[in-house]
Formats: sequence, structure tokens, C-alpha cells
Amino acid sequence: KAIVAGLVDTSRVAMRDTKSYCGVLLDDNNRRPICRLRFNAKTQKYLGLFDDEKNETREPLDSLEDIYKHADHIRGTVQNYLT
Repeated sequence: KAIVAGLVDTSRVAMRDTKSYCGVLLDDNNRRPICRLRFNAKTQKYLGLFDDEKNETREPLDSLEDIYKHADHIRGTVQNYLT
């Protein structure tokens, strides 16, 4: 939420947990995914990022703070939904 706080009200950002990932969604709408947190694996954790066609790319994370390395991409995804 902190990453996109400058673009949208944080109340519009929702998290929805599923069996294989935790989805971060705009307006709690599964057609507007911002990213996916894939933390279920015991060894490696991943961040799922989306392109303009909503294709997911998994980026490995060494720590939770590594999400901020992808902040520009996450902001770009939200910006695409706003236009």
C-alpha cells in the first residue's frame, strides 16, 4: 500500500489470500491485479509482477524489503488501471 499511496487512496488497495499466493488488487477487483506475493515456498519467495497484457512475471525476493526494488513497476501497473 505504501508504494502506491501517492497514486491512489490506500483504501482502494486490497489483499486477497488464495492457496498459492496473496493477491494485491486495486478496488478488490481480481481483474485489476497489482502484484502477487508468493510466499508459500519454503526456500524461495517470489513477487509476481504484471505487464500491460496482465501476464505475470515472477521475481525472486531475498527479503521482504526487496519489494521496494520493484516499486516503479508496481506504480506503473496501477497507473495503467487509472488511465
